[in-house]
Amino acid sequence: MSFSKSSVLNLFATAIATISIGFGINAIVRPDHGLTFFEWEPPADAALHRMVDSLMAIYGIRDIFMGLVIYATAYYGSRQALGWTLILNSAVAFADGAVCWTHGQGQWAHWGYAPLIAVTGSLILGADRT
Repeated sequence: MSFSKSSVLNLFATAIATISIGFGINAIVRPDHGLTFFEWEPPADAALHRMVDSLMAIYGIRDIFMGLVIYATAYYGSRQALGWTLILNSAVAFADGAVCWTHGQGQWAHWGYAPLIAVTGSLILGADRT
C-alpha cells in the first residue's frame, strides 16, 4: 500500500480542519487576538474597531466553513476530492499571506502553513507514486 492511501493522511487532513475551525472560532470570539495572526493592531477608532470585528467574524466563518468542508470530504468524499480540497485550501492560506505581504508583515504565518496543507493534499492525490 502506498502512503497516499494511508489513514495517517486522513488524520493530517482532519487536524488541518480542526486548526482551521479553531482559527475561525478565535476570530469570531476574540477578534483582537485573531488580528495577531496577521500581525495587525486593532484600530483605536471605535467605528473602525467595530468594522474590523465584523470583518474578523466573516474571516472566522470562512475558516470554520473550510474546516467543515475538509471534515465532510474526508468522511464522505473520494481521495481525489479530499486532495484537491486541501490543495485549494492551501491557496486560501497563500492568498491571506499575500494580503499581509502588501501590508508589510504577517505573511509568513500564512505562507509557512500553506505548503503543509498542499503537500498533504498532494500526497493524498498520490504524489508519492511516481
